[in-house]
Amino acid sequence: MSWRKDKDQQRAERGYHHGNLKEALLQAALDLIAQKGAAGFTFADAARMAGVSPAAPYRHFRDRDELLSSIAQRGFEQFEAMLAQAWDDGRPDTVTAFERVGKAYLRFAREEPSFYSAMFESGLPVDGNPTLQAASERAFAIIRAAAERLAALAPPGVPRPPAMMMALHIWSMSHGIASLFGRGDAARRKLPMSPEDLLEAEVLIYLRGLGFPTDRRPNGQAGAKPAEPPPVPPADAPAGPASGPWGRPK
Repeated sequence: MSWRKDKDQQRAERGYHHGNLKEALLQAALDLIAQKGAAGFTFADAARMAGVSPAAPYRHFRDRDELLSSIAQRGFEQFEAMLAQAWDDGRPDTVTAFERVGKAYLRFAREEPSFYSAMFESGLPVDGNPTLQAASERAFAIIRAAAERLAALAPPGVPRPPAMMMALHIWSMSHGIASLFGRGDAARRKLPMSPEDLLEAEVLIYLRGLGFPTDRRPNGQAGAKPAEPPPVPPADAPAGPASGPWGRPK
């Protein structure tokens, strides 16, 4: 007679005696998203990955969508914290702080690809989950706050665009670059420059198109100079490391 329990029996028992089943299921789902994408696994797969019975997850989550919603909510909460730290209420000046927000957006997509996928690629109806929607809106509010400060930099005689429109435009730019070139999984596409440089250039062109000053300091600040386009190197110049339109990344 063997006193060693088979794996199926051990897993079934863990379904009843797991120390922290909810956290184990969330981590299992994050691991599965990293392997298969947000749409590539089932509720049963998450249970199997966590080492519990197929019925065990129903104690904490109604279904797979509720599990994904919990992951997306956590992702937005972490995203909000990262963006808020980068924005730092616009210090030391609006343009510098906004540049940090863009880099933080790209860093989150690169460092937390599973959360990023659950937040933006799971197909979940955000407006159908008030808690998830609130977390999403708090994160977006950081971008909107930055856009409001940018809109205030409009020079005299230049129509000030709606801050919400600017926020949506800048969010779209950041999200597109993050999703295509800045993510931390195998879906990232190659780019002959850094995603940070690409985002800086895109935002700079956008602001110039609106007639905004594009130097790093707001108008009226000591030492501020009108922005000038970067010099164009000769055609036969040797290629070097790319630098952003506001200087080389530090």
